[in-house]
Order: sequence, then C-alpha cells, then structure tokens
Amino acid sequence: MLQYNGQTLAYIGDAVYELHIREKLLQTGKVHPNALHQAAIELTNASGQFRALKQIDGILSEEEKAIVNRGRNASSSRKPGKADLKTYKMATGLEALIGYLYLDNRQDRLNEILNLIY
Repeated sequence: MLQYNGQTLAYIGDAVYELHIREKLLQTGKVHPNALHQAAIELTNASGQFRALKQIDGILSEEEKAIVNRGRNASSSRKPGKADLKTYKMATGLEALIGYLYLDNRQDRLNEILNLIY
C-alpha cells in the first residue's frame, strides 16, 4: 500500500476525478463553457462525490475501503464550504481512493470505478 497520507492521496485524486468528469461531459456534446462548468460542479463538489461514493460502495474491496477511510479520517485545516462535515469527509475519502489507484498504476480498476460513477 502506498505510504502517502489521506490528504495527499485526496489531493491527486481530486485532479484525476475532475479531469475524468470533464472528459465525460465533453462526450455528451455540451460545448458552452458555462454549461460544462455548472455540470462539472454538480458532479465534483462534495455532495456529488459523496453520492458517487455511495454508488460504488458495494463493489469496493477491503483494501479500497481502508483507503477511503484513510482519506475520510485525514485531518484537514480546510473547513467544508457548502457541505456538512460528514459529506465533506466522505468526498475526501473518494478522492483518496481515486488518488491511490492512480498513483499505484491500477489503471484498469481506476477506469472501472470512474466509469461506474459516470
């Protein structure tokens, strides 16, 4: 298991997740930047990420659940903006999982999870 802490995994996972969502939105045929941005926000904000995590929870391995918990339990000096603390922490758990799979070069599993989400 990678030795990065939960916040570090979430940091890279956030970027990977955002890029995946943006690519999927482009594939829908939307071309207006404002519409793309609004759609991306709905899917990548804490509430959207929490919904995504609930969507894939049943297919996660024990190792993957441990990574989600590592991200969820990471202490952060950031305060959640528009989400409650539980939602924010669960979203961070999803980001940590995405970051872990990306950094560990588990591209097939990463793609499987991302494609289930969107």
